[in-house]
Amino acid sequence: MENPFLTSGYVSPDLFCDRVEETQRIVDLLTNGNNIALISPRRMGKTGLLNHCFAQPEISKRYHTFLVDIYSARNLKEMVYAMGREILNILKPKGKKAFETFIEMVSSLRSGIRYDAAGIPSWNVEIGDIKSPDFTLDEIFSYLEKADRQCIVAIDEFQSVTRFPENNIEAILRTYIQKCKNTWFVFSGSQRSMMNEIFNSPARPFYQSVSFIPLRVISLQNYSDFIHHHFNRNGKHIEQNVIDSVYQQFEGVTWYVQKMMNMLFTSTKEGTTCNLKMLQPALQRVIDDHEDGYKDTLFRISAKQKELLLAISKEGKATQITSGTFVKSHKLTSASSVQKAAKSLIEQQIITQEMGVYEIYDKFFALWLVQSQE
Repeated sequence: MENPFLTSGYVSPDLFCDRVEETQRIVDLLTNGNNIALISPRRMGKTGLLNHCFAQPEISKRYHTFLVDIYSARNLKEMVYAMGREILNILKPKGKKAFETFIEMVSSLRSGIRYDAAGIPSWNVEIGDIKSPDFTLDEIFSYLEKADRQCIVAIDEFQSVTRFPENNIEAILRTYIQKCKNTWFVFSGSQRSMMNEIFNSPARPFYQSVSFIPLRVISLQNYSDFIHHHFNRNGKHIEQNVIDSVYQQFEGVTWYVQKMMNMLFTSTKEGTTCNLKMLQPALQRVIDDHEDGYKDTLFRISAKQKELLLAISKEGKATQITSGTFVKSHKLTSASSVQKAAKSLIEQQIITQEMGVYEIYDKFFALWLVQSQE
């Protein structure tokens, strides 16, 4: 039997937990001509929610939908590359009429698009093939306005544009987007303060240009119903106290709940019940599976960064990390060294900082660090 607790990708509404209200609001806003900023910490399920929204008949039957992940993009060229690849890959299965217009419009990339014997195109463009990203971006937006259907473009981890070397990237994108009459946008981001700065600061080009949707945790009741349903449907059972414990330990964050339930479902034989005794061994298996990666992370960071990381892991949620009390209690060097180490760890996305609270981004990594100090 297939494991119903997905840890990546989107399969079907049946395997998607809740988000009924958020789904309806996103669909309503997009189908009524609104751009959206979707904001939540990473691993809360933003990408799955967008795929779920795009699967709704009100959208799937009327729009071309593109989900562009720019998390790893370092500049405009790499963003343009990601956009072009996503558009062609989505249009390919929809037939010649759908992809032909796009290929005609992106003349600067046409030499990198190959066709197989059946006339199906493939994306063989290299990032180096994009000689003038401004020009290629103009071609892509020209396509979006001339596509045979209205389009929805979701840009995941949109706050990444703030680290691009091009100083005017927000202004460039805003100029294109405000002229769009055939395309609507979802700007998805995981760094709340940066996303708020982009869309709420009067000095920024995107000021007041979107409807905000903050994504919060799924309620314990809704998650419990979902989990019991899938265990029962597969001839298995799970005690409520197991669900309560997982939900509480990982604060309801979608990916961690899914990962733990995936492991517990695997560990539970058909006709039996998952109980609290099975929880710690399952958690340990998850941590052990990632141990090599965690060791590599510690190897790559400096000694002072490692010291701060261990201090934060002991606290769980650390505040006032440059205070004399914090520095002294964790035997750190100085407030200035802590500040410098924190900045680097945030940039490497090893820790997060929200409203003055510092946490280790990967909750399994945090548990492994605690274990390593025992």
